[in-house]
Amino acid sequence: MDTAPDLSNFPVPDYIRAIAPYVGGRPIAEVARQFGLDPRHIVKLASNENPLGMPESARAAIARALGEAARYPDSNAFDLKAALAGKYGVPENWLTLGNGSNDILVLAAQAFLQPGAGAVYSAHAFIVYALASQMQGAQSSVVPALPGLGHDLEGMLSAIRPNTQLVFIANPNNPTGTFLTGEAIESFLGRVPSRVMVLLDEAYNEYLDPELRVDSSAWVRRYPNLIVSRTFSKAYGLAGLRVGYAIAQASVTDVLNRIRQPFNVNGLALAAAAAALTDQEFLERTYAMNRAGYRQLTEAFDALGLRYIPSRGNFVLVQVGEADDAGARVNLGLLKQGVIVRPVDNYGLSKWIRISIGLPEENSALIAALPQALQS
Repeated sequence: MDTAPDLSNFPVPDYIRAIAPYVGGRPIAEVARQFGLDPRHIVKLASNENPLGMPESARAAIARALGEAARYPDSNAFDLKAALAGKYGVPENWLTLGNGSNDILVLAAQAFLQPGAGAVYSAHAFIVYALASQMQGAQSSVVPALPGLGHDLEGMLSAIRPNTQLVFIANPNNPTGTFLTGEAIESFLGRVPSRVMVLLDEAYNEYLDPELRVDSSAWVRRYPNLIVSRTFSKAYGLAGLRVGYAIAQASVTDVLNRIRQPFNVNGLALAAAAAALTDQEFLERTYAMNRAGYRQLTEAFDALGLRYIPSRGNFVLVQVGEADDAGARVNLGLLKQGVIVRPVDNYGLSKWIRISIGLPEENSALIAALPQALQS
């Protein structure tokens, strides 16, 4: 019987072999199998999904689009791009669609990074910035976070070197929930060398209080080196369909569209996203539920004497102990009780866990399970 060949010495670049694969929030079915739990009673607060689910407007759009599912989707996504262009007041050739905004981050790295080039991002920022940079063989400058775990924009400016080609900024940031004001970002953009691309990741923008939201597309008009990325996975409730998009000037968009897969967003997702984009009532319900859930969770954390980072997203980062394994230990204690949260030791935050904001009853389940997990 032939044995499989040993490919351990196959000529793969060292920077690829060094990548630690992305690990998502654990699925309910997997936790049910491991701990012998009834999946109907498991609460998942691990992946920053919208607990309201998919809006009915998107469901109806999918039903209408099913008849065309045997055909390839519109590679240029005319309907969704037209809707996005109208919403943001930008030309359609300023838009790039992605298989989730994760796809946009990777496309930007593929377009503007290569071995020897430099990337800059903050410590404790979304881990895909590191993965996307590393897969290109880039040299990453990871700037220490501020005491409150937010981005240090001045430090990031200082980290720009002659070889720097791409800077990642998350606002709000995942997993910390920290936020940068519009004034701070605009000041930063005005001082970044024009040869350096800046990717502003606004995946959680819709969760911001209205007075904190800014028209980042106006920055794109002023700064040709800016890419703004957003997603339908969070507030719009379409995480499983994978739809994201970028806004950038035409010359940058042209480069991104040259390297993206031709059918990187499927037809059902395109239809659902176009419908969800105009569903203001659903967005308002999502925002109101999230703010109420934030109060519910943080009041419980206050009562338990737990430190947490004030969050502008749909999640809260909570310190659950002083030991280096506190996050892992409390995470396991919660899993045994049927509550899935997100350990963040891979972000250098081993004493913390990230908890997504759920429905009131899901938040209550977490609050009820947490004291026992903290004592485990």
